[in-house]
Amino acid sequence: MNLRRAILSDVEEMMALINHFADQGLMLPRSRNSLYECLREFLVVEDEGRVVATGALHIIWDDLSEIRALAVMEEYQGKGLGRSLVKALIDDAQTIGCPKVFTLTYQPVFFERCGFAMIDKEDMPHKVWKECIHCVKFPNCDENAMMLNLTKQ
Repeated sequence: MNLRRAILSDVEEMMALINHFADQGLMLPRSRNSLYECLREFLVVEDEGRVVATGALHIIWDDLSEIRALAVMEEYQGKGLGRSLVKALIDDAQTIGCPKVFTLTYQPVFFERCGFAMIDKEDMPHKVWKECIHCVKFPNCDENAMMLNLTKQ
């Protein structure tokens, strides 16, 4: 298996993987257009030429970034791919000097194992919510907000 930056030819598989979980109400769907526009934010894990996991680091502001669109095919879950992706995305945040990384998730135990702590959504700056209007659950979000402060590591 190979963890690498996403490339243009990965978009269709990334979209299918992400939207598979979005169809279950577990994450926001992503359009082909949005994946192309944000492709440089994404990493993928490839196995025998097939994208089996993906995730992105989206910069919100000078002190905050978000891990989003983290998805691992069911048959690959429990093998450390999600943790490897999160670690690589955190490394990216550190490389660019971003001191805090957050996520909105239905998998708080997984993110706690990656060092994140639960926070109150109300404490998040308003700019983090700009994509929420695309969610079918808006404005009644039931995801968990979690934060990792990289300056305290």
